Amino acid sequence: MELSKPQSKSKPQPLSNHLLPVFASANLNSSSDSPLPRSKMGQCLGLVQIDQSTVAIKENFGKFSEVLEPGCHFLPWCIGQQIAGYLSLRVKQLDVRCETKTKDNVFVTVVASVQYRALADKASDAFYKLSNTREQIQSYVFDVIRATVPKLNLDDAFEQKNDIAKAVEDELEKAMSAYGYEIVQTLIIDIEPDVHVKRAMNEINAAAARLRVAANEKAEAEKILQIKKAEGEAESKYLAGVGIARQRQAIVDGLRDSVLAFSENVPGTTAKDIMDMVLVTQYFDTMKEIGASSKSTSVFIPHGPGAVKDVAAQIRDGLLQANAERKD
Repeated sequence: MELSKPQSKSKPQPLSNHLLPVFASANLNSSSDSPLPRSKMGQCLGLVQIDQSTVAIKENFGKFSEVLEPGCHFLPWCIGQQIAGYLSLRVKQLDVRCETKTKDNVFVTVVASVQYRALADKASDAFYKLSNTREQIQSYVFDVIRATVPKLNLDDAFEQKNDIAKAVEDELEKAMSAYGYEIVQTLIIDIEPDVHVKRAMNEINAAAARLRVAANEKAEAEKILQIKKAEGEAESKYLAGVGIARQRQAIVDGLRDSVLAFSENVPGTTAKDIMDMVLVTQYFDTMKEIGASSKSTSVFIPHGPGAVKDVAAQIRDGLLQANAERKD
C-alpha cells in the first residue's frame, strides 16, 4: 500500500502591506512644496532623520499625530506610526507675471516677486490645507494687481510701485496666514508696457528731446542776436555822441574865428554886437531849413526876429549869473 506524502504546510504569509512602515516617504498628494527625503535611514529600526529647516508630519494609522522637529526620531512601524511628508521652513520666492490695463488704456505686464515661508507652529495647516501653494498665491496676486492698476495711469503706476506691492502683500498676508504661511515680502520688480507702446513712448521722448535742444539753440541764438544788437546800438550812440561833440566844437571854433575876424575888419563893434548878429543869422538859417521840409513839426514860440534878442539876453543873463555865483 502506497502511502501518500503528507502535504507540506503552507508557509506563513507576510504581514499585510498596510502594516509595513513607510519610512522617510513623502505624501506626494499633500503639498508640492514638500521636498522628498534625502535618505531612508533606519527603516528596519524605525528611526527617521529630519534635516535642519525642515519639519516632518507624523501620522498614526493615517491620522495626524504631531509635527517632528529636525533631528532623529523613533517611529515604531508596528503600531502604525509613519511620516506622511516633509515641510520646508525656508523662504521661497515666486515670480508672478500678470497682464492688465491701466486707466489710460495701456496694456502692461506687471511682474511681482512674492517671498513666503511656512510657519513651524502652523506646519499642520500648511501641510494639510493647501494642495498647491504657488497657484493659491498666484491667484491672489492676479486679483489684487488687476483691481489696483486699472485705477492708475501709466506714469502713476510706475511712480506708485511700492503702493501696489503693499496692497498685494496685505491681501496675501490676510489670506495665507489661515493656511500656515507667512508673507515675508512682496516686490513689484517690473512694469512692462506693450511693445508698440514702448516704441511709441521712445519716439515721443526722442522727438521731445530734439525739440528741447532746438528750442535751447534758438533761444541762445536770439540771446546772442539781442546782445550784439545792443552792443551795436551802444557803439552807434557813442559814435553819434562823438560826432555831435566834434560838430559843436567845430561850431564854437568857427564862431570864435568869425568874431575875431569881424572885430578886426569892423572897428567899433563889440563882441555882443557880433554875437547878436551871429544868432540872428543862425535863426534865419534854422527857419529856412524848417520851411524847406514839408513834414517838419518844429514850432518856435514866440516867433519872430525879435525873439532872437530875447534868447540872446536870456543866455547872456544866465552866463553872468553863473559867473557871479562862482565868485561868491
